[in-house]
Amino acid sequence: MPGNRLTHDERRQIASGLTAGLAYAEIARRMDRPKSTIIREVARNGGAHGYRAGQAQQATHWRARRRKPGPPPVAEPVERTPEALRDFETEFAEMMAATGVPAMMARVLACLFTGDTGGSTAAELVARLEVSPASVSKAVAWLGQRGLIGREREGRRQRYVIDDQFGYRAWQASLEAMTAWADVTRRGAGLVDGPASARLDATSRFFRHLHKDMSEAAEHWRRTSLR
Repeated sequence: MPGNRLTHDERRQIASGLTAGLAYAEIARRMDRPKSTIIREVARNGGAHGYRAGQAQQATHWRARRRKPGPPPVAEPVERTPEALRDFETEFAEMMAATGVPAMMARVLACLFTGDTGGSTAAELVARLEVSPASVSKAVAWLGQRGLIGREREGRRQRYVIDDQFGYRAWQASLEAMTAWADVTRRGAGLVDGPASARLDATSRFFRHLHKDMSEAAEHWRRTSLR
């Protein structure tokens, strides 16, 4: 077996063994595999009650592709004019708003992202965005609470900054939402019966599985980007 990796057929054997109520040690014995291999395989792919051979196989292929990234895409050349930058900031903010970031907060993020230093004072944000100080104050407070921007002292003034780890922190915030979904739907599955219980349980298992894979991906990125 190349790399001594589990095959799809072996994953089907694991799934069948779990369905039959076999212990990990017995599944490992029948497959002539170490017990630790079976435990790791099941734990990283939905657990004893959520393990599915096909999903586990797909997840393995996905993780393998993630470890071997291809070359980064080459950006198409664009005309760098003040007008083009304003258009991009508007598009960037609209994209973030469409994915759930409040409009004003999205505009502040777009402004910070496109600045040379990645930072601005509140007064600079007010002038650039042509909005009220109260709007900027509310936006930076919201972003700061979620760890999406930081603060630096500049004399008597305070600058709001963004750095290269923004993506990691934003994804961590998304993972917290996944945890909430998984926990609430799991509790709900125990309160109802029949199709409703199955629906809630499937949703909980999906978010737990997604949380695990996405946590691993985010942590892998963080470690490699700091090298």
